Amino acid sequence: MPPAAPPQRPGGERQPCRRTEAAAAPSHNAPLTPPWGGGEKVPLPGLGSAEGSEKCARALTSAGPSNQSSDSSNGRNGKSNNNQRSSSQMENLRILSLGRNNIKNLNGLEAVGDTLEELWISYNFIEKLKGIHVMKKLKILYMSNNLVKDWAEFVKLAELPCLEDLVFVGNPLEEKHSAEGNWIEEATKRVPKLKKLDGTPVIKEDEEEDN
Repeated sequence: MPPAAPPQRPGGERQPCRRTEAAAAPSHNAPLTPPWGGGEKVPLPGLGSAEGSEKCARALTSAGPSNQSSDSSNGRNGKSNNNQRSSSQMENLRILSLGRNNIKNLNGLEAVGDTLEELWISYNFIEKLKGIHVMKKLKILYMSNNLVKDWAEFVKLAELPCLEDLVFVGNPLEEKHSAEGNWIEEATKRVPKLKKLDGTPVIKEDEEEDN
């Protein structure tokens, strides 16, 4: 059988599902856990620890996509090789996938703050965004179906200098303002650098005037 295709990211016609909808689990052949959920549940000893990232992250290094899982159990010395690789992988980690891991906070991101460009952390229990500011190179944040409910937390995303793609559906804050019809307007006003929100390109006022 041909290997399963990697899971499609949210965007365009396909929107991330909400917590009340069933998210399809990805194939075991897929290199990355989809940002809106799925994948196996792995207990984390610490969000920023090498052990936790080794068990549940799907990593791409600066050399580009390798389709290589960070889990390594093959061979007699699999465990020792895994430990030897953990430091170098953490130093080069660009994409971290932690969906469905019962994560409640973002403490410990300092370990990957200088390199991480994408954080996929949907379907967790995150209510506060304290600690997110250390992600100096983060461009993409998929954190749908968490528990963020206050603008005071949401505005912390404006501290991320490179953030341009955000998926936030399924958080109480988004659900409330989507029901009121002003979610995109209010969210992009607070994080003005966004180029895409919940899979939809953000159109700036000056772009609308040009058209």
